[in-house]
Amino acid sequence: MKRTEDLKVFISTKNSYCDQCGEDLGRRAWITLTKDKGALCLSCADLDHLVFLPSGDAALTRRARKHSSLAAVVLKWSRARKRYERQGLLVEAQAIEQAERECLSDSEARARRREREAERRAALDSQYVDSFAIRLHEIFPRCPPGREVAIAEHACLKYSGRIGRSAAAKRLDDEAVRLAVIAHIRHEETQYDELLARGYERWKAREQVEDEVTRIIVQWEAPE
Repeated sequence: MKRTEDLKVFISTKNSYCDQCGEDLGRRAWITLTKDKGALCLSCADLDHLVFLPSGDAALTRRARKHSSLAAVVLKWSRARKRYERQGLLVEAQAIEQAERECLSDSEARARRREREAERRAALDSQYVDSFAIRLHEIFPRCPPGREVAIAEHACLKYSGRIGRSAAAKRLDDEAVRLAVIAHIRHEETQYDELLARGYERWKAREQVEDEVTRIIVQWEAPE
């Protein structure tokens, strides 16, 4: 069945009176406007059993409205914008409680889904690092024990832009693995970083350590 349009409740900006009970409602009163009875307080309008749900949580508001057989939109005049602006809804208390349970359930489901996705990504990255390290050891069998894992973890760090994150590296391409090893040797086994700190241009510093890098590469490539 099609739902009728929600009732409207206005927050008054001047002193108001209920045209039915005669109560002085004062300023900022919550009233409804009717054609034949004028302004009514919430009690006379039979809306005083409803609970106010402020705007802000779209999912909660949508669900509370769905579960409430009676609802009213609360409006307040904005002097700055020269229009009525929505403040929230008046709905049945049980509707809010049901909506809160559903939103909490969804929130927990989303949290669990995020955890599963994070675990899956972590597992995939872990598998990738392991595969990278295995391939590295195959190409460089005399790489010092344990060093292949450190090189793989460094090269494959997510979002790093390092060689291990390239498409070629993800295919475990030999040249990509070799470049990762060269970068490691350059930084850890030579004076490359020291030369950079002394003001050498990168290309010049690389020239200075090239022979040492080549010597270590040949040594690590030697069959066991």
